[in-house]
Amino acid sequence: MSERLADDLSLIPIFSTLQPDELHTLEGQLYLRKVAPGELVFREGEKGDYLCFVASGNLEVIKLNQGAQPVVISKLAKGSSIGEMALLDRLTRSASVRAATASSLVVLTRESFEHILAEHPAIGIKIMRGIALLLSFNLRKTSDRLAEFMPSLA
Repeated sequence: MSERLADDLSLIPIFSTLQPDELHTLEGQLYLRKVAPGELVFREGEKGDYLCFVASGNLEVIKLNQGAQPVVISKLAKGSSIGEMALLDRLTRSASVRAATASSLVVLTRESFEHILAEHPAIGIKIMRGIALLLSFNLRKTSDRLAEFMPSLA
């Protein structure tokens, strides 16, 4: 395992509890994808079967508003992840993601994740906990933002 990739993986919150040997096992299930500025990583409504981690560059998360106009709802930098929900729920993508700059993404497919769960369940459980914590954090952040726009009950 390359020291640099192991260091990069250990900085991603989903993988932060993995030990060096577990990171080495995980590394064998990942691949690198490079995207050019303006390139779509995936489109809202597409079938999702992989999760990405930003190794370098910057991405934009785009959602269509009520007028069907695209709106950037989030910007993602190194260490961020995208596609967690699709890895778990098998539903379509909830937003589009576009490269704002030339970017490198580390990709974990559903097939590779299911292999980890079957062959290395302790690693799979740690990753699932990491995903659950990340989704919980994102839901709390979204609830806080939504509350800013809701009328008071008083």
